[in-house]
Amino acid sequence: MAPSHRSGHTDPRLRAAGKLLLALPLTGALLAALLAPWVVGPGLVARTSATLLAPLPVELTDATPPGNTVVLASDGSVITYYYRNNRTPVGADRIADVMEQALVAIEDERFYEHNGLDVQGTLRALARNVSSGGVEEGGSTITQQLVKQTLLQTAVTPEDRQAATEQTVGRKLREARLALALEETHPKEEILTRYLNTVYFGEGAYGVQAAAQAYFGVDAADLTLPQAAMLAGLVQTPTADSPLADPERARERRDVVLERMQALGFISEEERTEAAAGPVETNPAPAPPNGCAGGGVLGGFFCDFLQQHLTGTLGMTQEQLEDGGLTIRTTLRADLQRSADAAVLATQPMGDPVAAMFTAVEPGTGNVLAMSANRVFGFEAADPAQSSVNLNVVASKGSGSTYKVFVATAALEAGFPPSHTITTSDPYTSRVYRNGLEPYTVSNVGDGGFPPRLSMYEALVRSSNTYFVALEDDLGSVEGPVRVAQRLGLTSLDPVADTVIAQNRGSFTLGPEATSPLALASAYSTLAANGTRCAPVPVVEVLDREGQPLTREDGSPLGTGASCTPEVVSPQIATTVNQMMVGGSSLPYGTGRRAAIPGHQIATKTGTAQDRASVSFVGSTPRYTASVMLFNPTANVDVGGFGGSRGGQIWHDAFLPVLSAEDPVFFPPPGIPLPPLPGG
Repeated sequence: MAPSHRSGHTDPRLRAAGKLLLALPLTGALLAALLAPWVVGPGLVARTSATLLAPLPVELTDATPPGNTVVLASDGSVITYYYRNNRTPVGADRIADVMEQALVAIEDERFYEHNGLDVQGTLRALARNVSSGGVEEGGSTITQQLVKQTLLQTAVTPEDRQAATEQTVGRKLREARLALALEETHPKEEILTRYLNTVYFGEGAYGVQAAAQAYFGVDAADLTLPQAAMLAGLVQTPTADSPLADPERARERRDVVLERMQALGFISEEERTEAAAGPVETNPAPAPPNGCAGGGVLGGFFCDFLQQHLTGTLGMTQEQLEDGGLTIRTTLRADLQRSADAAVLATQPMGDPVAAMFTAVEPGTGNVLAMSANRVFGFEAADPAQSSVNLNVVASKGSGSTYKVFVATAALEAGFPPSHTITTSDPYTSRVYRNGLEPYTVSNVGDGGFPPRLSMYEALVRSSNTYFVALEDDLGSVEGPVRVAQRLGLTSLDPVADTVIAQNRGSFTLGPEATSPLALASAYSTLAANGTRCAPVPVVEVLDREGQPLTREDGSPLGTGASCTPEVVSPQIATTVNQMMVGGSSLPYGTGRRAAIPGHQIATKTGTAQDRASVSFVGSTPRYTASVMLFNPTANVDVGGFGGSRGGQIWHDAFLPVLSAEDPVFFPPPGIPLPPLPGG
């Protein structure tokens, strides 16, 4: 029975015929334009052919599309990736043969016969679509599709993207001409491989390797026949035919591909029957991490510091990171990062209001080795375990008596020896500094067990508040200690240094100024390197997609931003301060005993801010320096414990597996003789 006109339905074949009528002018115009050089006469052949086979755009001359930028730790393990399109290009030898066969069968069965433009196939596809009442076959060759996808995926402006997708004769003509030129200059196998590395398969997967992982959790080389057929069937409508969204529709599309493969002789009837016997089975692997946020990134806060360094200090763009297919080799010690993560969480639970940060650098290079926190780098404000503020880097709270090292260093530079002895009362009132209009009075922490008479060496080991304020009295000004701290690399002090000096704050030695954990570790690492200051850096080298060092626009090497300055304090003084701090971990009354690791020499200093609003610890060996800070970043509350207890424990637990696997390295002897100490 003929359909009722009132039903609103039209025979699919009539609709398809209408589409054919609309498509014929486009096809005819395209064919005429393409065939013109050969039919209008010899006089025009040379001129038009030159246009037809003009040099390819640079986007089409690359052998493969760029893959994800990969960020590597110092041992080669993956930290994270950067990408706009998740893609891992692979060579033809790493793609299963059945995958290539499946794609050719369903997308371009005359691929190995045509020269980039399949006129016969285009007309046949139109006829087949009309007879079936739907779209059974596309008209574009794989080469034409590669041209379109490459121009679309490399478009950087809205105008470029529109030009790559607009439904015009001009766009189709350009694609056809570029396809002919591409076939003229590249072998079929390379074109097919490039297409398989370019095309979008859905689920955020660009290219066959990412798709094999996204749907089946396997590599492209290991795809089975039914898996390959399913992926090939996704190319035209990846969302609608996704086996994760609609398994039955995906099975039907897979079976269509298998039938085409059999018809073309790629597989036998028995192979087709066996491959089509079962349902579509998927085993999707998670997408690789993208950027620094999320729990799947090793050292998320290190990653954030790295990204800021790349785009800030080195001047790279986010587009370079996401689209460049780069390899970024970093300074991160994966083993130390993991042990530090465990050490932090063993002391302070994930997401606790009190944040705990461990930050390690390498003396003499500035290489940042690890950044741990009881947080995950992320942007979910409602999740207390996530933070987008890098507390390892920013200056939040004071670090307490860790600043006494700067006062001791300044005193040594001023000519006071480690044996310099002062007798103080407890509490002690400064004769130089004032608290506003009132006298400046300090007391020692604890039960009053500090001897009234101490040398500089013993006062540093015991961390005597009264001694170091009295030592500032002897210096007469805080300018010397402030400038020492800046020279050593305490960059978080720079914004307030002149104010501290102008106000002559005697409290400087007690470390109330907001302090960056990274800057604190960096300053102490200068001492551990015998006076050589190195700016903290997270990257060793950046390689382009060809594995060559990345260069700037002017051709100069990108570099890493590393910068070292020797002898910002004399080695004589640096070695003396290091040996003084070693007593903090080795003597019975040292404040850093909790960090001691048998057989290793560790220079330590603890810090506890007023009212225990923060506690800090810094420890060094000649190879490593790390700071630990604990505080509530949003409130001034008593965090409990002291720098030598909680901070020292984190430092110990982080370094125990690392140092236990290495031979001990000792600090040089002090450049200035140290006096004997009780129990030493």
